[in-house]
Amino acid sequence: MNVLKLAAFSQNGQGGNPAGVAFYDEMPSAEEMLKIAAEVGYSETAFLVKQEGGWRVRYFAPQMEVPFCGHATIALGAALGERFGEGTYKLQLNQSEISVRAEKTADGAFGATLQSPETWSEDAPKGFVEKVLSAFNLSREKLDPNFPVYFAFAGAKHLILVLKDRKTLANMKYPFDEVRELMAEKELVTISLLWQESNSVFHSRNAFASGGFYEDPATGAAAAAVAGYLRDISWQGPKSFTILQGEDMGVPSRLSVTYTPKIGESISVSGEVRHITE
Repeated sequence: MNVLKLAAFSQNGQGGNPAGVAFYDEMPSAEEMLKIAAEVGYSETAFLVKQEGGWRVRYFAPQMEVPFCGHATIALGAALGERFGEGTYKLQLNQSEISVRAEKTADGAFGATLQSPETWSEDAPKGFVEKVLSAFNLSREKLDPNFPVYFAFAGAKHLILVLKDRKTLANMKYPFDEVRELMAEKELVTISLLWQESNSVFHSRNAFASGGFYEDPATGAAAAAVAGYLRDISWQGPKSFTILQGEDMGVPSRLSVTYTPKIGESISVSGEVRHITE
């Protein structure tokens, strides 16, 4: 099994979210990819096959196929850059076509910028939100009233909860099996909890029980969904902002997000990448 092991959205050569990247001449069966993803043991592994004009990509967590994974896309972008040079690469996903740009960082390593699928968001049903809040031992009073609770999509579906204070975010706990069932009910990939430090910085934690992991240290797909959500609710902040994630796990990660004013348009998410050597 020849799988590259990379950490996407690292900060200064540390932290980041591990992802596997595997190149094939022909795409393996879904069963084989699921098995490989479980053996790699990371939250996602990306499988790539060269095709005319770009690359066919599928993403697998140890327990499920994921329609779009941001951190694995950043990782595969860096891998493509190392193999084939800087530039923009077209990626054909199961349900959409996106691109990733590989670019060298100041220290000569590679980072990447992805362009997400188109976005949408919608108000989350009150009854479902109450069940989620109960599972996380949260009340409505803990939520920032400036940010309604929405489902948000940018290639994968997430629930967005913005909290009033950093301490509540740091104390995130939930019953794994119960929340996994709730996520399956609405086909959620993560439940994204955020706290706004300033107009240009959010802190985030992402529950990823759906994929068999308690928490993801950096979630590019959720970052894109958050940007689409902020645009949809007419947030007055800047069109470029930073999400800091993984801090409470001891795995600091930084995601740089940029979006246009046009509703539904693709989101740009950038990050550094480091090789995992241990």
